[in-house]
Amino acid sequence: MKTDKNPIVYITRDRERAEGKIESKNYSIITSGGDKSTCEILKNSSFPENTQILVFKNNQQIEELAKEKNLRLLNPSATLAETIENKITQVTWLGDLAKLLLPHTIDSVKNIAWEKKPFILQWAHSHTGDGTLLISKESELSELKEKFPDREARVTKYIQGPMFTANAVVSGENILLGNISYQITGTLPFTENPFSTIGNDWTVTHSILTDKHIEEFQTISALVGKKMIESGWKGLFGIDIILDEENDQLFLVEINARQPASTTFESQIQKTFREQGVEGMTIFEAHLASLTNEPITSSLIPINDGAQIIQRVTKNAEKIDPKKLENAGYQVIKYNNTKLNADFLRIQSEKGIMETHNKFNKRGKEILELLYPES
Repeated sequence: MKTDKNPIVYITRDRERAEGKIESKNYSIITSGGDKSTCEILKNSSFPENTQILVFKNNQQIEELAKEKNLRLLNPSATLAETIENKITQVTWLGDLAKLLLPHTIDSVKNIAWEKKPFILQWAHSHTGDGTLLISKESELSELKEKFPDREARVTKYIQGPMFTANAVVSGENILLGNISYQITGTLPFTENPFSTIGNDWTVTHSILTDKHIEEFQTISALVGKKMIESGWKGLFGIDIILDEENDQLFLVEINARQPASTTFESQIQKTFREQGVEGMTIFEAHLASLTNEPITSSLIPINDGAQIIQRVTKNAEKIDPKKLENAGYQVIKYNNTKLNADFLRIQSEKGIMETHNKFNKRGKEILELLYPES
């Protein structure tokens, strides 16, 4: 890679975000171990002028600091990322492609009517599902009307079905779709939020989705990717798609205009597959190539195994003994977070942990037993 002549420094609060590539003379990681934000690390660090820096999620403050220090920030524009991710502006940005989303409307909370059936209400910003609410009775809507009458929200039809996610890279005119994973969502006792993403399983995807579903998923991804290219995006983004089981149809749920959290582990699994003889590049390698304007000359490495699940901060999370998981052969990443529903432990397995939608296999049940032996 050309980065031998112009090294990249990844600045991050959580080191795991940057470990899609092993550190070398042309790639280094600066982290606080969770004690300081990316902005604080950047502000208190010194770099030669024009150093290429990369962050997990860009924002205006990071852009200003990079400019002040004469650094080359590789991430796409924070303004563009906000436009794409924001649940309100996203609809306008999608334009004709908004038809890919679940049936929805946008209005002030005071104007939302109760139609005697559950629906999903989303605020403009959401993190790990915290901005997504299931409104199942009129009193819940009334409470929101009293608290936030003038706040805009996106109201979406409530459907049931498995969720899937994929990381993708846009580079020039190319759209590279990563490996589709089943998205583990809202499972107790890993989280107390029913809409929180808590993991990925790359093994079970093809036993739930048909070839027709996969083709439809690829089409949606390509349409979103093309739109991002037209808007000037480079590098990684992620999409979440739900299967409406009743109508056997896929709908776009979310676009993550940034490096998705599952990128690192997907790349690490891809490296393992490459060591076993599978040709291609990892999703993180493609990300770096795109951001540094290097040509991508090979396809992404396909994988069909592996899973990770996140134990989020809950009232009982501190009782967990991570050593039991490590002794059982699982990779465990610990976080210094205390905020409710933030990452507490990331548990990774070389093999899948799901048998099917909402049902753990033997390994998944073992992880649950090791976390909560008395439950």
